[in-house]
Amino acid sequence: MSDFDLEICYLSATEALKKFRSKTLSPVELLSEIKKRTEDVNPKINAFNFYRFEESFKEAKEAEKKYSQNKETLPLEGIPLAIKDEVNIKGQPNKNGSLIFKDYIAEKTDIDVESLVNSGAIIHGRTTNPEFSLTSFCHSEVNGVTRNPWNLDMTPGGSSGGSAATLASGCTTLATGSDIGGSIRIPASACGVVGYKPPFGRNPQSAPYNIDQYCVIGPMARTVSDCALMQNMMCKAHPKDISSLRPAISLPLDYENIKGWKVAFSMDLGYFEVDQDVQKNTLESLEKFKSLGASVTEVKLNWKKQEIESACYSHYANIFARSVANLLPEHEEKLTSYALMNAKSAEVHAKAIAENREEFYPELGATLGYSPLKCGEIAGKMYDELGPILDDYDIFICPANNLPAVMADVDLLNDPVVINGREVTGRDMGWTMAYPFNMLGRLPVISVPSGFASNKVPTGIQIISRSYSDNLVFQAAYNYEKAEPWLYKDKNRPKI
Repeated sequence: MSDFDLEICYLSATEALKKFRSKTLSPVELLSEIKKRTEDVNPKINAFNFYRFEESFKEAKEAEKKYSQNKETLPLEGIPLAIKDEVNIKGQPNKNGSLIFKDYIAEKTDIDVESLVNSGAIIHGRTTNPEFSLTSFCHSEVNGVTRNPWNLDMTPGGSSGGSAATLASGCTTLATGSDIGGSIRIPASACGVVGYKPPFGRNPQSAPYNIDQYCVIGPMARTVSDCALMQNMMCKAHPKDISSLRPAISLPLDYENIKGWKVAFSMDLGYFEVDQDVQKNTLESLEKFKSLGASVTEVKLNWKKQEIESACYSHYANIFARSVANLLPEHEEKLTSYALMNAKSAEVHAKAIAENREEFYPELGATLGYSPLKCGEIAGKMYDELGPILDDYDIFICPANNLPAVMADVDLLNDPVVINGREVTGRDMGWTMAYPFNMLGRLPVISVPSGFASNKVPTGIQIISRSYSDNLVFQAAYNYEKAEPWLYKDKNRPKI
């Protein structure tokens, strides 16, 4: 093991900033420990695919000088930040998990991360994602297999798997994620960190995904306060994004208690098979909310698996999968099997729409050809049930993933997903309960750890509230975390 200070590596951003200001820690010292930890751990987990430590130390020295001379500093001045490798930052590579772009160097910086690039944070590396962020695990031809630091045989989740793995292993202080079907919350849950899916429009994005209510970018961190700190930087209306909301909101970094709050929960959202460990840990988490003075009530949803997944995949086929299909046939041989599957789903969907029919696509376990009108009607039916619950209760809770994780090198075209001895259909979506809330895009959702499964992989819960009520989910998560802090404890750090 390298000679690094693990306590420094696991410092929260809010603590690090306090230490910078009091001159008890410098940005150079923090980055040095992060670098040593990364060099020791990343060969095992493969969560970074690019480093820029030489440039980062120059930036850290400039930040150190500002603090030592009591000069004005930026909000995240000196904090190590890992960026998911799917966005453009001028002069940096952006492989996006694909052999097609293995040598691509960005010529501009995307709206998605512009505020973070200008926040004073020190971007020391880029984190891995599956090809085009298409799936719930984290391996690709260009990056190889990214592994869960808690159990190297298992996936850290996807698509923001590299970001979650670096946070859990103490290789960064903050990290970015994006979420079109759970890509922040799936890995946050599987790695035992905090991930926030903001409501649509809260954080600016580049076109065309800025018009897709399923798709958002958001913060990932080890604590709720750090997530709020980072979200406050990302939450800024942008003149080039018509969907970005004005005015920006500012989340507190600490909150009052939730005594007297009403909590609703569903274990299965009406149709998910839920792993026994996940159920146990979710129930224990609900007991913590009771100990905080909240009442907890189980509610029933009558959501239907087949129509929801078919509406979701039909929506993806219009934009997300369509963008991959546009690479055919020129780049077909370079695509992973799961990217090719998604590309072909877009073609099947387009043909079905043109012929005014629907077609079952067995690789996804879903029917394609749902019109935008039908997709909207199904989302409306979902909210007809959930909306009144959110109106009656302060928050709604359910598991983030209904299985702790699948294997790191899983092939979902051929490998079955088995939960409680039953093979689930729609394998990619079959082990995560995140995507329904992308379909209801105006809802804020935060994932926080709920415990460990028997295979040592963390589990998580999602906290949801009514539309654009960001403060409610953060207040609930903050109090829940305060009752039992997570990664500060040595036992809750992966032993790698």
